[in-house]
Amino acid sequence: MKSLPSLAPDIRLFGNVNESMLSEFFRQQSEAKTDAPIVFELSTSGGDAESGRRIAEELRLWQKAGTEIFFLGKTYVFSAGITIMSGVPRSHRFLTRDCELLIHERKMTRQITLDGALRSCRAKINDVLAEIESGQRLQTQGFAQLVQGCSLTVQDVEKRVLEKDWYLTAQEALDHGLVAGVV
Repeated sequence: MKSLPSLAPDIRLFGNVNESMLSEFFRQQSEAKTDAPIVFELSTSGGDAESGRRIAEELRLWQKAGTEIFFLGKTYVFSAGITIMSGVPRSHRFLTRDCELLIHERKMTRQITLDGALRSCRAKINDVLAEIESGQRLQTQGFAQLVQGCSLTVQDVEKRVLEKDWYLTAQEALDHGLVAGVV
């Protein structure tokens, strides 16, 4: 098992997952060392799922190019933060002992006003259904990345989050094999 190479992060992100966090990630990434493993620290209450997916994808691409990246979740990694964490293999994921994780389904708030010809009303409904189907597909892909290499399955996670939002302590995350260690 790998161990965390340092408690001094090379990249430190905190706050809401959004385009500002993505921009800050790119800034810190451009200044990060290139000759040693990177420790990526995150504390977040969540935010925009798509910004989280983008950061996770950048982490995957960075690793594919040969950079070894370690994830260090501190205090709270909620919602879109789980998506970011999933961009790093479980063997390189660590949490501080006080860290809580929150895993849940993608959420949507939408009011639909139907007014006009029936075909145009049907088109509006079909657009919303397409958005829901896309969100569910992306959610399943994200859960698959989260559980890769651990004892949980995508179906286990989907069952848990269907009942209610799933909060885990750092120790519970370790027990389920979602992370490599607790510091």
